[in-house]
Amino acid sequence: MLTANLLAKKRDGNALRDDEIRFLIEGFCDGRVADYQMSAFAMAVCVNGMSERETATLTRAMLQSGDLLPREVSGQTPRVDKHSTGGLGDKVSLILAPLLAACDVHVPMVSGRGLGLTGGTLDKLEAIPGFRTDLSEQASAAVLRQVGAFIISASERIAPADRRLYALRDVTGTVESIPLITSSILSKKLAANLDALVMDVKVGGAAFMKTLDDARALARSIENVGRAAGLPTRVLISDMDQPLGKAIGNAIEVNEAVAILESQPSDPALQGVRELTVRLCASLLTRVGVATDLDDATQRLGRALDDGSAMERFQAMVAAQGGRWTGELDVAPGRAVQAEQDGYVRHLDCQRIGSTLVSLGGGRRKLGDSIDPAVGIRMQVRIGDRVERGQPVLELHCHASRQNEYLEGLRKAVEITEDPVPPRPLFP
Repeated sequence: MLTANLLAKKRDGNALRDDEIRFLIEGFCDGRVADYQMSAFAMAVCVNGMSERETATLTRAMLQSGDLLPREVSGQTPRVDKHSTGGLGDKVSLILAPLLAACDVHVPMVSGRGLGLTGGTLDKLEAIPGFRTDLSEQASAAVLRQVGAFIISASERIAPADRRLYALRDVTGTVESIPLITSSILSKKLAANLDALVMDVKVGGAAFMKTLDDARALARSIENVGRAAGLPTRVLISDMDQPLGKAIGNAIEVNEAVAILESQPSDPALQGVRELTVRLCASLLTRVGVATDLDDATQRLGRALDDGSAMERFQAMVAAQGGRWTGELDVAPGRAVQAEQDGYVRHLDCQRIGSTLVSLGGGRRKLGDSIDPAVGIRMQVRIGDRVERGQPVLELHCHASRQNEYLEGLRKAVEITEDPVPPRPLFP
């Protein structure tokens, strides 16, 4: 086979055979297929799509490019995980992993870095001094045994083909592809030897899936390919036409996640983060038989948050992965952006907000860019809120020398109208 011929075949909208897909992935891993050729493959898939059979084969090929995490660590303890397609302010994984561990299941979470405008769980955790995401198989197994949860990066031995392709997609405009998203998620999750997986598919202006139809299509793809691979998978669709919670960034999102783990008094925006997290967790606890039904699961999860046991697991996980949690993380100085008129919040320009954060160093423009964990944005309003002229609508956290550069653009990101606007539901 010639790589160029296979690229032309997919470019022209034709389906690849199973052996052709395996040839591309195996060649990518051993150097016969160059990065620029795999980038061309990703673009062809992004434009022309893949059949369910092709997607399943791509998933298996990426899974088989590496090893499985050892199952004996968990013994009879159920192993579960969650994945989100991501969006602004999505810090659910930081809460979910220790919360589930406090409810007698193991969570071996293999996560990713920032992709497009979407913040990465690993980038957020690395805002904690000393926190390591590059644990060896032996070290991660020890953390799972000790704490019940870990959050690590995909090593060279866990779906290495996906790890490299994931990085290329981030910088080549090929993120928004249902087959590539499906295969990326499931190859890593299958490597974790799970008993159940729950997916949070985001839909809206700050998500990869812009329409409900696209979100449902991705949900079907993940459920069907997961089922075919022997991994029971449930999917929840949640709104991302506005940021999740209030905090957007790295250190600032860790602080908000900890506030929820500590069950601090919170406004409706933070209650929404808690509700989404609990719903995802409850689905897993019922699927593996730890809870009898959703009500039982919800009550158990609520107790784990309110009695401090989930926060204790978070602190234990941080310590086990080399981190030093001494309290709220430092965030760059803040400056308020104020409403210029009375009215109601009609629209939040998530693309503008996300792009601003990337420009500040809170995300990546290209592979290898460093992250500034201290920068961030804190939303002070939600769609449908009543505001008055001069009221803060968001707060920009960045180094003082750069604040004026971004204030006007962020002011335009909050659209205010005279007519009342209904609030957006979290679950469409």
